[in-house]
Amino acid sequence: MNRVWTLPNLLSALRLAGVPVFLWLVLGPEADVWALGLLVLSGVTDFLDGWLARRLGQTSIVGEVLDPVADRLYILAVVVGLGLREIIPWWLVVLLPLRDLLMWGLVPLLRTRGYSALPVHFLGKAATFNLLYAFPLLLLGDGTGAAATLAKVFGWAFAIWGVGLYWWAGLLYAWQVRKLLATTEPRGRGARDG
Repeated sequence: MNRVWTLPNLLSALRLAGVPVFLWLVLGPEADVWALGLLVLSGVTDFLDGWLARRLGQTSIVGEVLDPVADRLYILAVVVGLGLREIIPWWLVVLLPLRDLLMWGLVPLLRTRGYSALPVHFLGKAATFNLLYAFPLLLLGDGTGAAATLAKVFGWAFAIWGVGLYWWAGLLYAWQVRKLLATTEPRGRGARDG
């Protein structure tokens, strides 16, 4: 389906619009409770947009692009915001966007074979799930007391698993691209040869 204005796409667009608001809340007034609320809302809409798209038969090309873009921008905004607040180390701030840059570098190769993107892999979804749990917990862990300490421990557990799965999924995507390049004719080549 190629409809643009669907309920799932609206939820993805709202999630995307929340990215700059989240950054402002974390970096401006340091309104962590509101920022956490926005992250929770983002996680709920991330689940709902896919579920509703399948349930209502409203899957669309726009949604297939908008949903992962919103996920990536949220992750980028969160790691940059938490990095600038010195809640997470800079190696983590660099590691996640670096994987995305490498993946975006594969898109031109896919296009030579007539593909715009690869379908989202389960490992990629699992990585995003872990990271979407990790960052709110790490933000909560920036406080004091037993609850903050516990949040930080669980936050780092989710972050380590999330980063590992994120890169593992990236390697699987790169392997799929390599396989496609080896087994698929370049787009338009068959027409010139025949």
